[in-house]
Formats: sequence, structure tokens, C-alpha cells
Amino acid sequence: MIRQPIVMLAGHVDHGKSSLLEKIKGISIVKTEAGAITQSIKSYNVPLRTIKKICGDLLEQLNIKLTIPGLLFIDTPGHAAFQNLRKRGGNLADIAILVIDITKGIEEQTKECIQILKQYKTPFIIALNKLDLLPGWQNTGLSLIKAINNQAESVKIELDNRIYTIVGKLAELNFNSERFDRVEDYKKQIAIIPVSAKSGEGIQELLMVMTGLAQKFLEDELKTEVKGPGKAIVLEVREEKGLGECLDLILYDGTIKINDIFVVGDVNEPKTGRIKAIFESEKGKLKKIEEAHAAIGLKINCTEITSVLPGMPLIIAKDNVDRLKEDIKKEVQEVIIYKESDGIIVKADTLGSLEALVNLLKEKKVKIKSASIGEITKKDIAEAETQKDELNRIILCFNVPKIEPKDVKVISNEVIYRLIEDYGKWLKETKKEQETRILKSITSPAKIKILKGCVFRKSNPAIIGVNVLLGNLRNESHLINEEGKKISIIRGIQKDKKNIGEIKQGEDGAISLPNAVVGRQIFEDQTLYTDISEEEFRELKKLKSFLNAGQVEVMREIMEIKRNKNPLWGI
Repeated sequence: MIRQPIVMLAGHVDHGKSSLLEKIKGISIVKTEAGAITQSIKSYNVPLRTIKKICGDLLEQLNIKLTIPGLLFIDTPGHAAFQNLRKRGGNLADIAILVIDITKGIEEQTKECIQILKQYKTPFIIALNKLDLLPGWQNTGLSLIKAINNQAESVKIELDNRIYTIVGKLAELNFNSERFDRVEDYKKQIAIIPVSAKSGEGIQELLMVMTGLAQKFLEDELKTEVKGPGKAIVLEVREEKGLGECLDLILYDGTIKINDIFVVGDVNEPKTGRIKAIFESEKGKLKKIEEAHAAIGLKINCTEITSVLPGMPLIIAKDNVDRLKEDIKKEVQEVIIYKESDGIIVKADTLGSLEALVNLLKEKKVKIKSASIGEITKKDIAEAETQKDELNRIILCFNVPKIEPKDVKVISNEVIYRLIEDYGKWLKETKKEQETRILKSITSPAKIKILKGCVFRKSNPAIIGVNVLLGNLRNESHLINEEGKKISIIRGIQKDKKNIGEIKQGEDGAISLPNAVVGRQIFEDQTLYTDISEEEFRELKKLKSFLNAGQVEVMREIMEIKRNKNPLWGI
């Protein structure tokens, strides 16, 4: 039996993947998504009769006998944060449509999509979307090639310029491409189809090319053993009115039927369950069926699905339940067992979302103490509270209820990339506050010169005028001379007869030094340094980016003075 190909829609955020599918299906997808952005993988069946209805006479031009039953679309998130979700889709997909905004071209996440498709050797075509936004474009209601030919010459030139910009960028990524009607060999060239999800222009041609390629080049891969045990991927676990909790899944091989026993991934241990009901979507409504054959998107009502992991395999079991449980357990552990000795806590509603968060945080070198699915627990709060570094006393939550623990920061958002952005802002602000506190608590590096003719008192305490050559001089700083000998501690700073806490580089002021006598320990025109401990020196090195050039230079000079006595000082 030939199953319908699984088609992945991929591309950069806001380039119009969901809108394109929306146009094909005639249903609203985007409006139901938080931030108008797809947050999880969804599947949509487009039967062959619908494709024939949309394409009309175009399919006859293929001169191919169509045996595929239709197309199964997987709509995937487009932002960088969803790399692993797209990898799940890419791993399942037989063929893909890479959606590119004609006004923006190839962006960073577009390149990422291409790399994933390349990694899984997934063939793809390009839907160059938002044709209606091309300057001067007129909607003619004609087929795509006729519509292009009826445009003003300047519009045709502009369209070709934008297409060949894409062609050039793809060439840099080692892909040969061309506008679909100019492709000479579909095995060697990627077809680019200009489309408009808004007006529908190019949709016929897009489906024609997709259907033709799937039929011509994927027929062997689409053969499935109808009587074989069903193999599926769980996409979502959701509550359905009147049915209770159900699983949305993609059946990609074999058959499932009512009363089948299955093994599925779970938060703790893989579980077995029994299928009580199977539903497919027809015209936006659920239709109950007795059995289903791959490939198809389904909803099943079953037993034992509490804490099932979205994204995990669901496999129909015969006499191999124990072996299937062991295989799935290993896969679950590889994905969600995250135990660093220190790091932040990550929570999400589904496995795909959790993977996306973890993947992005790993790329940013963020340590993760634990990552799990579900609401924040007392254990999560306790783990966060015990972190020594306040930068780790935080819980990131995607699509789970937010709570406000007393000593733990919780950041929550229903759009993953905004959650990551919020975390980045918090991290930057908290680091700055933390580093400011540390800088204030340790000696500020400074180099000063005692001014000639500015000895206001020789002793008890000595009061002298100084100029700060390098760095910033703070009150209560200890001073040493150029040989590293301890001189005194500053017990007061004055400028313009006012008590101040600090003299900045280049400024003059008067300082009070108890237990120092001018002419004995200190002298006019003498150079002195603030005395920095080894621990303070190491901390200052960590905070080097927050120091000015003068402070960095005087740190080097102080280090050289100290290492004349101890070559390993500050290491």
C-alpha cells in the first residue's frame, strides 16, 4: 500500500507557513496561536480529492498516474528556539516546503531549516511567499505563469531579481535552484514557486509540484505494510470536551485499531495502554473510525496516558511489550534527564517545548540543573533556592502556571523566544547589579601622586593633596609605595572643602592618613598605589570588562610590584 507523504512546512518566523496551510485548508490556524506564532507541531490531512479540486487542470500536465492518497502536512514553528521541534518534524518528513518571505529573503532560521533538511536528506521545494507584497504586483486571478506574464515589465524584472537573490544565497549553501517552470532536472535543482498565502496565487502550482515530486520520486519510500504494527509520534496531550485526555499523533507506519495495546513514553517509566477510540479530522470536525493506516494525523482516546510525553514514540505491541518499554525508556532518558551539579531550572508543558528551551540555553552556555515537564513543584523551588549563585536561582517556565516563590525568580511566557529574550534581559540586569555590588565591596585599583606644596598637615593624621594618575581612589583604601611597603589607610577625602567618598582619574583632592608622617613614610612628589589583596585581584580580573583603561593599567603595575616579592602572586 502507498501511504500519503508526510510534508513538513518550515521556515523563519513570520514568513507565512501557517498562513499558507490555512489557505490550502480553508481554516484558521494562526489566530489560535499565542503571539500569532506556531508553538508546537500540528498535522493536517489534505486528501487527493482536495488537491485535485485546488489544482484543476494543472495536475494533468504532469502526465503521472497519481496513486498517493493525499498529503499529510506538519506545521512547525519557525523561530531559532524551535530547532529540535523542527528536527522532530524533519526526521518524520518525507518531503518539505521551505517558506521564504519574498520581501525578506533567506534569514538565519531559514539557513537553520536548510541545514536540518540537509542533515535528514529531506528533499524540499521553496514557497516564495507574500508575492502580493512585491512592489507593483497586480492580482489577475490567472494561473501563476500567466499572472507573471501579465505584470508590468518592471514588476517582472523585480520578481526575477528577488528570485535570483535566493538562487545566489542557496548556491552559497551548495544548493542548485531555479524558478519551478525553468527547472530542467528536479533531481538536481530545487524548485522555487512564488506564492501568496493572502490571495492564493501560486497555491495550485505549489501543490502540483509537491504532488508530482512525491509521486515520482518517493513511491518506494511510501510503501507501507498495512497489517504491520502501528508506529506513531505523539504530538500533543490535550483535553477534549466529552472525551477527556486524548493524544494527537502522527501514524507514520503500519496500522492501529480500537482495542490495540500500545507502549508509549511517560515522565517516569514507559506505560502500556489500550486504544478506546480513534478519530480523524474531517472538515474541521472529529470523525470516529475503527482503524487507521499510515500516514495520517489522528486523535486517540485511550487508557493510561497520565504524564505521557509529547514527542515520544507510541508503538503498537504484540508479544514484545518488555523490549519496547526498554527501548522507549532509553530514548526518554536521553531527552529529559538533565542533572548538572548547579544551574537553572527549566519547566515546559511538552517535550518539544522543553527540548527547544534546553537546546537554546545550551547554545548560550547556560547550565541546567534540571529540565522537566509539568507545573512548578516544591522540589523545583527547593533546588533553585539552594543554588549558591543567585544567577541560578531562577525557574524558566513555558506554558505552565506561574507562581511567585519568595527567594526564587520565576520567568514565564507562552511564546518560547520571548521567554528566552526575557531571561536574557533579566540575566544582563542581574549580572550588572551583582558586579556593581562586588566592585563596591573590593578595593578600587588606583595610582596617585603626592602634590608638591600641598602638605596641609605632616602627621596625626597627615593631610596631603594628591592627584589620581590612574583608576579611582576610594575612602578607606590601604596604600603602598612603589616597593610594596604598606603606608597607611585613607580615613577621609576632601575636595573643595567637602567630604567625598572617591576621587576619579585625573582629579585632585586631599586625603587623611593616620600613622603616616610626611618626610618619613611619605614624601612630596611620591607615587603611591592602593593595596589590593590576591583575592580582590582575581575578582577584578573576572570583572575586567567593567573597569576603565586606567584601572586595568594600574592593576598590571600593582601585580608587578607584588610579584617582585612573590612571583606567584595573584595566579
